[in-house]
Amino acid sequence: MNQPKARTTGVRPSPVFLLVVAVAVAGGVLAWRAEMQSVIGHVGVFLLVVAGWVVTLCLHEFAHAYTAWRNGDTDVEVRGYLTLNPLKYSHPMLSIGLPILFIALGGIGLPGGAVYVRSGLFSPKVQARVSLAGPAVNAVSAVILLVVIRLFGLGDDHRVFWAGLSFLAFLQVMATVLNLLPVPGLDGYGALEPFLSPQTRRALVPFKAYGLLLLVALLFVPSINVVFFDAIYSLFELSGVPEIYAQVGNLLMRFWL
Repeated sequence: MNQPKARTTGVRPSPVFLLVVAVAVAGGVLAWRAEMQSVIGHVGVFLLVVAGWVVTLCLHEFAHAYTAWRNGDTDVEVRGYLTLNPLKYSHPMLSIGLPILFIALGGIGLPGGAVYVRSGLFSPKVQARVSLAGPAVNAVSAVILLVVIRLFGLGDDHRVFWAGLSFLAFLQVMATVLNLLPVPGLDGYGALEPFLSPQTRRALVPFKAYGLLLLVALLFVPSINVVFFDAIYSLFELSGVPEIYAQVGNLLMRFWL
């Protein structure tokens, strides 16, 4: 009878996570009140997008950890993964700082964060569920943001705010696609891995550390970059939100260009 209570006590948002949420909200307030091309607008969109992105990174990794925890991996609670604190990830600067850098440099929603789960405890189906829990967060975030923008943000009011929110939604679409690619080291491969033969898994182990780096390098090849971004914008526009909204949000965020 005490088990359900024990299953909820480990989930406690950390002050660090709540601070990031507060920064995102503050950025949204500034963007809401700002005029296009104003300094306040640039600052507001930058804070809204960057802090909002970190929030979804935390939720992405929390989904992995929480799903593992619900299926018997109690170590994730000991490691602090259920607090949504990005400082608890392995290599926090790489896990959070690197994705922010790639957003700033090229508008790329790079998968980030890193939580360790005891995958050996799980059946193949549960292991796949743990891997897919993270991209599911990005997909749900994208849907929610795009629905809100489609319903309320296509008018002439508060254009800076809606452009910033559109770019954040665009990053969620991209993160969903990137994470689902069956590349070693990404969640798409993690969902397939338990169903592969032991020989295939062993052969692909060395590539896990380099899969993401190879993917990033490919995205900076001009021809691949154009095809990839066109595909993401096509998915984005299925919502009914014009791609120009995300493009303007990207430009507002990168105020130094």
